[in-house]
Amino acid sequence: MSRETTLVEPTIARSVEAARTAVGAAREAGQRIGLVPTMGALHEGHLSLIDHARHSCDFVVVTIFVNPTQFGPRDDFSRYPRTWEADLEFIRERRSQLVFAPSAEEMYSACHSTVVRPPKVAETLEGEFRPGHFTGVTTVVLKLMQIVAADVAFFGEKDFQQCLVIRDMVRDLNVPVEVNCCPTIREPDGLAMSSRNQYLSPDDRQQALSLNRGLELAKSMVARGEREVSAIEAAVRACIEASGAGSIDYVAIRDSDQLGFMDVLDRPAVLLLAVHVGSARLIDNTRLDV
Repeated sequence: MSRETTLVEPTIARSVEAARTAVGAAREAGQRIGLVPTMGALHEGHLSLIDHARHSCDFVVVTIFVNPTQFGPRDDFSRYPRTWEADLEFIRERRSQLVFAPSAEEMYSACHSTVVRPPKVAETLEGEFRPGHFTGVTTVVLKLMQIVAADVAFFGEKDFQQCLVIRDMVRDLNVPVEVNCCPTIREPDGLAMSSRNQYLSPDDRQQALSLNRGLELAKSMVARGEREVSAIEAAVRACIEASGAGSIDYVAIRDSDQLGFMDVLDRPAVLLLAVHVGSARLIDNTRLDV
């Protein structure tokens, strides 16, 4: 499907009822529904998800909701970028039909007390460093899936662990939606696109490039025949530390299905990073298939 240049004014739904009404009309018309959940501050990574949705669906719903329940007390909820007008312009250009942008009060009533316990794959890595984060993610994503009742939901592989968490939640709870995890989109210099890149100063950004350099180093080591996980992890950690970046939460090679520990690369794997750079906490990853 080629991208049209004409702008299309999407319907904006602020309430659950309005969103369900709009999606219901599309469903009655026999349209295939695509869901792109976001927290706003849209960039080309998000827009690529919308493009994927438009290629395979007739009616695309983009949600914009900065979900408070997935932020911990030391996270950046209060300063997370909120760029509504710019976001809406991007969505117009990508010709999505519906924007669901509820308030926190609309999503979580005063008596709200039910949460979704994340699957086992959530317990490690981000689950260790951001306690409660994935409970917030699974709860809000399931709510959005219930509200929109999409055929397909689109997520970015930059949040690799989140993709696995949502995949397993959908499987375990028999949610009738296909989960499509799309490739990470990068800046020309290799930095993975993220709303939190806005926090980076010019010096921070130079340090942040060490994440992608570390990923490329790992891939080159594997290509040369290295299979010892500890050796690859140590080399990547040294690469990032040499840049002067801040503290490293993890440099971890895990199996790419359930994030299990590995000693040697004897099955499909993924290298995952979480590094503090300036005031931003950045994550990135790459597959290490052998």
